[in-house]
Parts: sequence; structure tokens; C-alpha cells
Amino acid sequence: MGQSLTEPVAEAAAPAELVLTGDLARPARLTVPDLLAWLQHEARVTFECATSGARHHRFAGPLLHDVLSAAGPVFDPARRKDRLRFLIAVTGADGHHALLSWAEIDPDFGRAPVLLAAVMDDTPLDRSGPQLVLPQDRCGARYVSGINAIRVDGGYGPWK
Repeated sequence: MGQSLTEPVAEAAAPAELVLTGDLARPARLTVPDLLAWLQHEARVTFECATSGARHHRFAGPLLHDVLSAAGPVFDPARRKDRLRFLIAVTGADGHHALLSWAEIDPDFGRAPVLLAAVMDDTPLDRSGPQLVLPQDRCGARYVSGINAIRVDGGYGPWK
């Protein structure tokens, strides 16, 4: 039988939103559909989880470096290697945090292929939000799920 006129109609939930802030020329708000428009990189990962043992997943999404570079980190061109003082704070909707250095993801330095995953095991992360994926990490502690904020900050250290 059809739906009654008195029954509430379930509205589709809006995609989770990620806010890029900090020392950026172009702060932004991004959703998983936005991230799917970027060049996608894939990573098959295995990491240890303290509560459930080894986890195996396949992730896809843009490189964190590419997304943040497009937001225009405000490196001082007059200071040699200024970008080395920048930190990246990633926060999940559940309050989980991780901190990375710009040098970790910069192709001229650590060149870590850190992903802002938009897809996990062939399932888009539209509702929960993107996930930070560090394929080089053996431990899964820096895998932040449901990312809702990334802050780029160059204000650390005595050199600022």
C-alpha cells in the first residue's frame, strides 16, 4: 500500500562537510562529492587497531597535499623553506585529532601519500565525511574518520 499522508517523509541527509581553515589564502568547505571531483589515488592498507586488531581496507581519494595546496597555504616566499614550520591539525566529528607536519606530505621532503579518502571499500563516505589515511603508518591511531575540520597553521616555533 502507498505512503499515508500523515506519515513523515524522511529527508535525505546532507553530505558531511569538512572545513579548511587557518593560514590559507582560500579557506574552503568541502564535501565528499567535492573530493570525488579531484584526481583519485588508491591505497590498500593494513593497520593495527588497539581494540580490534589488524584492519584491512581499500581507500580512494585525493592527496591531502593537493587539496591543501589548492587552498593556498600562506608560505612566506622571502623565507627559505618557510613551509617547514607549518602544521596540519585534523579533527574528526567524534573529537579524534591528529597532527601532521607540512614536511611529511610535501613532495620535496617526506612525500607521504596521505589521502583525504572519500571512498572506503567501494563505499562513498558522503554521510560520515572523509577519512584521513596514512598508508605508511603501522598503527591506525592517526586514521581520523568523519573529518569535519582541517587547520593549517604556520604559527609554531620561535621563527614566526
